[in-house]
Amino acid sequence: MQNVDRIDTEPQETRRWREFNSWIKRNFNYDCYVTYLFGCYSCEWEAKQKKPRRPLCCCSLIDQLFYPWLIAAFCLTMLLLFVWIECSNEYNGFNWVVFLGTGIWFFWSLVLLSLFWILVIYTSLLLCLEVRMFILFPQILILLVLAICSFFFWILFTYWKERWLTIGLISMMVMLAWPVAFYVIHLEGEVPVTSGDFQMILHFSLPFFGLFPILPTFSALQLAVVLPFFLILLCLYVVPWGTHSPCIQEKDKLGPKPSFFGHRGAPMLGPENTMMSFEKAVEHGAFGLESDVQISYDKVPFLMHDYNLRRTTNILEVMPNASLRNPTSFDWDFLSTLNAGRWFSHSRVKPFYHMKPLSDADREKASKQKIPKLMELLKLAQREKKMVIFDLQAPPRKHPARSSYIRLVVSEILDSQIEQHLIAWLPGSQRDYIRKRAPGFQHMGTFYTLKELAKENITRINVDYKRLYYNGLREYKAANISVNLYIVNEPWLFSLAWCSRIHSVTTDNIQVLNEINHPYFFMVSWLSRLFLHIWQNRTSVPHPTPTFPTLQSPWEPTNVTLEMWLSPFSPPDPSEVLREKLILA
Repeated sequence: MQNVDRIDTEPQETRRWREFNSWIKRNFNYDCYVTYLFGCYSCEWEAKQKKPRRPLCCCSLIDQLFYPWLIAAFCLTMLLLFVWIECSNEYNGFNWVVFLGTGIWFFWSLVLLSLFWILVIYTSLLLCLEVRMFILFPQILILLVLAICSFFFWILFTYWKERWLTIGLISMMVMLAWPVAFYVIHLEGEVPVTSGDFQMILHFSLPFFGLFPILPTFSALQLAVVLPFFLILLCLYVVPWGTHSPCIQEKDKLGPKPSFFGHRGAPMLGPENTMMSFEKAVEHGAFGLESDVQISYDKVPFLMHDYNLRRTTNILEVMPNASLRNPTSFDWDFLSTLNAGRWFSHSRVKPFYHMKPLSDADREKASKQKIPKLMELLKLAQREKKMVIFDLQAPPRKHPARSSYIRLVVSEILDSQIEQHLIAWLPGSQRDYIRKRAPGFQHMGTFYTLKELAKENITRINVDYKRLYYNGLREYKAANISVNLYIVNEPWLFSLAWCSRIHSVTTDNIQVLNEINHPYFFMVSWLSRLFLHIWQNRTSVPHPTPTFPTLQSPWEPTNVTLEMWLSPFSPPDPSEVLREKLILA
């Protein structure tokens, strides 16, 4: 009986396996898939086929027509994913822009990042595993992926014109490496180049590359595909040798660490534009405090960034029908009653996705924060001797202070008794009046030309880091213009600003950037190391290590001259000399 049962069950199992095997062959490139798995475990990548070789194009005509579009979709999604990962410094601003349109605060930047990952995985499965269209209407989905990529690339080309070409060339060549290699493998059935003068040329010209044992097995079509791709890729990889990086320089030429302006205080440690946030910024070494100033309907300057009160107050609980109104349409008596911290301490969705958890004391303190007046910020800055910089938003047309809001703010500053040199005046209108009324204010410009800065007698600018390219930065340096960059949150971006001798940055992430003691990616030129090594071997006296005076602040007058930066030297520490010799050896 046991034998009979075994005989009866074997055909069923065999039939199931045969059906499963036929499904694999029908939906996958079976030979390539098995060869790939066999190579991963045995490192032998030669396909051993018992049956006659299948033709290269074994799919339908529609699949053949859409295959180039699939390759394009894969490359574009990979490029978008790469660019968005590198744009992590802009995630919070992107979340805020989407909030303006949706009214819902969420990590929309991570949603977009997840979307790009899904698109990359989907196109990779179709391309790499040669999965036959296992879902409905795959051609429509491929066209949809291309449409999504085109939309985001349109945004990229519009707002990042100067950078897209280089990234596109390098990324496209790297991403095409696999499809090109895959195509070359499929061409192995062509007539090999194994005879004639061409093989003799290869024998005498390329033996030191170790390529001669491989090249004779290549077909002419394979070489026609591989060699141009290899040459272009080689040129692209050599290009960085001729480019300039601000972090490749001599160690003694590294400038002082940039100062920090706390962007709306320290918004990762306390609710933005509240006194708790500004106090946290002071605790973590902020040189200055940045804020946004608006005017209430009864002419009281207060601190608020958004165009309504939904995101940072409890206006939806107190007066939901007025949640979309401009903050300047309310009197100060009402604004002062709103809670401006509970959204930060008790909400499940934080303003920054990589925030550290709040302590119980900070959570309790944050939940009690109110909208502060400008006067409260000025008194804190006066007490702690911190600079104050702010964006001043003009009230709507029918506002009572529409024509006098600048004079109101200047009067508020003067009434606070703060030293005038602690005010970095950023608004661009009525500068002549402000210079007469408050001659001690430090005037700042935005992305002005050198002629405009000279006309306005301005020596400091506050610019978005994305708009300050290398040539513009060099011109500002030559004209002795102090530069403040905003918003700089990522350590790598702060390191580039440091290497570029930027004077100060406005940041949300002051608690992390303040702990950086040396810029990332800083490298000394190999030519200078070689010269130093040769020079030390030729002389018995070690080369002295220069020490430079540290600027206390880029905003205060200093007596440091160029000669002082270049002339003073201090005796080297013997332990440091020994360590440098060991490193060079």
